[in-house]
Amino acid sequence: MRAEDRVIARKQLDKRLELARHLEVFARPHRGWIKAIREALGLTTKQLGKRMGVSQPRIVDIEKSENMGSITLGTLERAANAMDCKLVYTLVPRRPLTELVEERARILAKKKLAVTGHNMALEAQSVLDEDEQVQFELMVRKILEKAGSNIWKEDE
Repeated sequence: MRAEDRVIARKQLDKRLELARHLEVFARPHRGWIKAIREALGLTTKQLGKRMGVSQPRIVDIEKSENMGSITLGTLERAANAMDCKLVYTLVPRRPLTELVEERARILAKKKLAVTGHNMALEAQSVLDEDEQVQFELMVRKILEKAGSNIWKEDE
C-alpha cells in the first residue's frame, strides 16, 4: 500500500471509529454477551444448545470461554445467529490512528535528531533552538510521508 493510500485509510478509519471510541456501553457484560442475551430472552442453556446444534454442557463451556476471552469468532457468530442477533466485531483504538502514527514519527524524529545533535556537538557545531524545532518538524513530516511498517521497527 502506498503512503498516500495509508494516510487516506487512516483518516477514513478514524472517522468511522470516532463514535465507537466513546461507546463504553458496548463493553462486554461481566457475565458475557451470550449469557446476558440468552437470559434476557428467557432461553435455557439446553434450548440454546438445541438451536446451535450442540449439547447443554457445551453451551456452559461456550459461556465460560467467552468470559475467559478464549471464545472463537466463529462460535460467537453461531451463538448470535441462534439468538437472532448479529455479531459486530471491531477493534477500537484508544486514540485516533492518525495520532498514533504521528506520535511514533515524533519519537523517531527525536531519536534521529538526538544522534545528529550529539555528533554536531562533538564537532562544535551547535544549532539554535528555533532551528532545531524547525528541523524536528520537517523530520516528522518526512517520516510521515514515508510512513509504512518501517516506523514500527524497534531498534535492532
